[in-house]
Amino acid sequence: MDYQAILENIYREILPYAGEGKQADYIPALAEVEPDRFGISLRLMDGSTFELGDAHTRFSIQSISKVFALTIAISLEGEAIWKRMGKEPSGSSFNSLVQLEYENGIPRNPFINAGALVLADIMISRLQNPEQFFIDYIRKISDSPTVDYNRRVAESELSTGYLNAAIANLLKYHRNIDNGIDEVLRLYTLMCSVEMSCAELSKAFMCFARSNEEFRHGEVTLTKSNVKRINAIMQTCGFYDEAGEFSFLVGLPGKSGVGGGIAAIYPSLYSIAVWSPRLNSKGNSIMGMKALELFTTETSESIF
Repeated sequence: MDYQAILENIYREILPYAGEGKQADYIPALAEVEPDRFGISLRLMDGSTFELGDAHTRFSIQSISKVFALTIAISLEGEAIWKRMGKEPSGSSFNSLVQLEYENGIPRNPFINAGALVLADIMISRLQNPEQFFIDYIRKISDSPTVDYNRRVAESELSTGYLNAAIANLLKYHRNIDNGIDEVLRLYTLMCSVEMSCAELSKAFMCFARSNEEFRHGEVTLTKSNVKRINAIMQTCGFYDEAGEFSFLVGLPGKSGVGGGIAAIYPSLYSIAVWSPRLNSKGNSIMGMKALELFTTETSESIF
């Protein structure tokens, strides 16, 4: 299959969507990002790569980092993490206080903000230096030693993150955070601030594409069953309250972030990452969603 030609055709087809939506301006540093960038990177199981546009430009991965945090937390805690969070789609905003209060401080899944704050709390409790551990882990799985936090983005998000602070306080009230709220919020915003390119993300997500293999990177070890379950949660919960739409249109396990990135996988076949900063009302990249919809349609390679 001529994947490069397919990517080029897709880019031409999505150009009419180029001016729709806007970048995430509720985080001041992200509001400064050039909104009309686009990159895509496809990596096959044999290591072949096909890229287009700004595939090597780094951007803030934001909530895509929650997948990496989940892998670490499962490796540390095993099945015990599911006593502190669920596995169900939220069906509401990723920063909803109402749902968290109604469900007595148990986040609906690990990919909404409340769930990721609990993941950060687990890492702080179990790791001597969670900040260093997290970035070292991402550097290993992306095979990119220069991947790093953007501390300016982290501080920008922290300084205006009043709703995240409210969520953390509610979690603490319900005894679902063990450590100090400020410490948990700081690690959470640092994780979201990690900058990676599409090429680096597609490499990092290959560990989820290899769903028939045990996952082992340094101190992080997952069984084949763990990898399968993480993929299942990406499929049902990876796109905020638009997860059903992504499954319907694209048909891949994946995760989006408000930095405009999307990373997705087809088990035992490929991983793919796309970046375009303009978002729809749900917080997902407009051109990114459309590009992946066209990719699975034109290749007939989705899990359904």
